[in-house]
Amino acid sequence: MPNLSELHLFRAFRSRNYSLYFAGRTVSQFGTWMQRTAVVWVIYSISQSAFLIGATLFAEIFPSFLFSILGGVAADRYDRYKIIKITQITSMVQAVLLATLIYTGHTIVWAILALSVILGIINAFDVPARQALIHEVVTDQADLPNALALTTATANMAQLLGPALSGIVLSAFGAPVCFLINAASFGGVLISLLLMKLPAIQRQKTEKKVMTEFAEGWHYFKQTPKLYLLLLMLAFISLLVMPYNTVLPVFAKVIFKGNASTFGYINSFVGVGAVAGTIYIASLKPGAHLKRIMFVSTVSMGVGLICFSQASSFPLAMLFAVLMGYGSMAQFAICNIIVQSESATQMRGRMIGLMLMTLFGLMPLGSLLVGAVSQRIGAQATVLAQGILALIVVAFFMKFLLRHDVQKTAGADAAMLETEEIIEEQLL
Repeated sequence: MPNLSELHLFRAFRSRNYSLYFAGRTVSQFGTWMQRTAVVWVIYSISQSAFLIGATLFAEIFPSFLFSILGGVAADRYDRYKIIKITQITSMVQAVLLATLIYTGHTIVWAILALSVILGIINAFDVPARQALIHEVVTDQADLPNALALTTATANMAQLLGPALSGIVLSAFGAPVCFLINAASFGGVLISLLLMKLPAIQRQKTEKKVMTEFAEGWHYFKQTPKLYLLLLMLAFISLLVMPYNTVLPVFAKVIFKGNASTFGYINSFVGVGAVAGTIYIASLKPGAHLKRIMFVSTVSMGVGLICFSQASSFPLAMLFAVLMGYGSMAQFAICNIIVQSESATQMRGRMIGLMLMTLFGLMPLGSLLVGAVSQRIGAQATVLAQGILALIVVAFFMKFLLRHDVQKTAGADAAMLETEEIIEEQLL
């Protein structure tokens, strides 16, 4: 029987450090989604307010938007390994505080919201360092796209199954146990980090101020058209198309005359599409034309949204929900692979930070926009418009997406040196 790492789909597991990283993150991702589901349930149980549910999600996401670029600077400036250890310990403390708060009966909404804000700030520093660390734990850089895709697949699986697991634990033991399980899951990451054997990476000591390093990252970003155009497209999709999930409850209850189970089925089929897409991307051979795949996946999402909005048959609609899930997943997965592969080593954390700012900042705003529009024109017309907008965006960026770029192993670092010279001239 062949070893798992010998299969092409799982070739990144040839790196011992990545195998440990993957195991730790898998445990932590499931714990994170259990906590998020439990927090929403507690808030709704206390307040019976849909607005406060939105406020809770906003309280976690918006701080990540505000501080992600600082997290990116920190990932480039300091030891990513140590940053992740600090964020895991602080996340563990946050989960224990949350469990203690609920267990002792102090179910105060503002306190839960405050802890959600703290978690959002922690994530702003954790995610850029964690994403950038993948580059260091993969031995063969040709396996990097596979490693990133497998990591994304795990995140999608956790998003799909974590809430269901949380529901079982909530019913049997209550919310505090969900929070304690999440706290324990961070221990999995810490153990995996301690077992890794990472090469000593010498980071140059710098006297530069944080804002100077941010400015350098911004100049580098503007001087790298491939990254600039990619994240510009991601911005349009995140604002106008990706928040389609805002109106999925309306489809479940009003369009398909269902209930909470119907809503769960829709989310499950979207999740199936996302998982299938990440497995497909993970199976790609090195040198695959990722931008062309992004073109096809965005078209698939647009077609899926248009057909889903007009489908009268629920089973047929679920087929289109799979297309929607596949297209949504591809946006982040492929952007993440390209940003990590094309960014200069010294700029990788900051570019990841900019990518996360695009997602964390524009998707919540897009949700508000989609919600407001659907109140005026209805859910079906809104999703139809989002599908059409997806096709318009992909048509606008078609030339960029279909152009085949020559792979250069040292291209990013050469661009970095050129950008540093430009920055020095401007600063002088």
